[in-house]
Amino acid sequence: MKTFRSLLLGASVALVATGAAQAQADGTLQRIKETGEIRIGHRDVSVPFSYLTDEGKPIGFFVDICNRVVDTIKADLKQDVKVVYRPVTLSTQIPLLQNQGVDIVCGPATNTMERQKQVAFSNTLYVSSIRAVVRKDSNINKFSDLNGKTVSVTAASTSINLLTKFEQEHKFETKKLTNPDHSQSFLMFSTGRAQAFVMDDILLASLVANSAKPADFKLIDEALRVEPYGLVMRKDDPTFKAAVDRTLASLVKSGEYQKLYAKWFESNIPPKNVNLNFPMTQALKNALANPNDKGIE
Repeated sequence: MKTFRSLLLGASVALVATGAAQAQADGTLQRIKETGEIRIGHRDVSVPFSYLTDEGKPIGFFVDICNRVVDTIKADLKQDVKVVYRPVTLSTQIPLLQNQGVDIVCGPATNTMERQKQVAFSNTLYVSSIRAVVRKDSNINKFSDLNGKTVSVTAASTSINLLTKFEQEHKFETKKLTNPDHSQSFLMFSTGRAQAFVMDDILLASLVANSAKPADFKLIDEALRVEPYGLVMRKDDPTFKAAVDRTLASLVKSGEYQKLYAKWFESNIPPKNVNLNFPMTQALKNALANPNDKGIE
C-alpha cells in the first residue's frame, strides 16, 4: 500500500510539474483565452511600421502583420479576441512585456543578442541599415565627416553604441544629443540643433518624406550595420512565438506579405499621402527565404 501511495504521489507530482510547465509555455495564449483580449504594443511615430493617424489610431506595416497574428490566435483558440493597443517606446517595451502590460510589440525593434536575454523575437520580418540623415548642403558624406559635430540620437536605440564604437575605431568624436523618441530626434536635427540624426535608414527616409522640406535632406551611403527586425514577445513562451512565426510564414507563402510591403513602402500612405519609394532590398528577400530569429551582437 505504501508503495502504491508513493507511486500515486509521484504521478501526481509529475502531473503537476507537467501542468506547470505547460502553463508556463502557454502563458500568453492561456491569458488571452481567459480574458478574451490581446495587448498589442505600438509606436507613435515609427512610419511606416507603427504610428498614429491624426485621429490617434495605430496603423502601419507591423500593425497590419500583428492584426494577422490576432486572426491566427482567434482561429487557434476558436473564440473572438479583443485587441487592446498600448503605446510603447524603445525604453519601455521590455518592462511592459515583462509585467504583461503588452503581449507583443508591433514596432521596429532590432533583434540583438543582448535583448534576447530578456525577451524573445519572431523570425526576421524586416532588415534595415544604420545610416545618417544630413542636410544636402552640409558637405557631410560619411560618418567621419561628423567629427566634432552634434549628432541627434534616440534613447535606447542600437545606433548610439554603434556610432560610439565606429568613432573609437576611426579616431574621431561627436557630441551626442539624446532624445526620447524619433520625432524629437528628427526635430533637433531639422531645426539645426544637430548636424545629423543617426538611425535605421527606413525610419530616416519616412521622417524625411513627411517633413516640410524633404528636398533639403539626404541619407549618406555609408552604414554602421545591417540589422534584422522582429516582433518582440516574452521569453519562454514557445507556443505563442510559434503562432507568430507560423503567421509570418503563411503571409510570405501566400504573397500577402509582399502586398503589405508594397502598400506601406511603395504606395502613398497617411497622413500626408507620401510615397516612400523604398523597394524591398536583397537582404530582406534573403531573410524571408531563410526564416530565422538570429540576433546580432
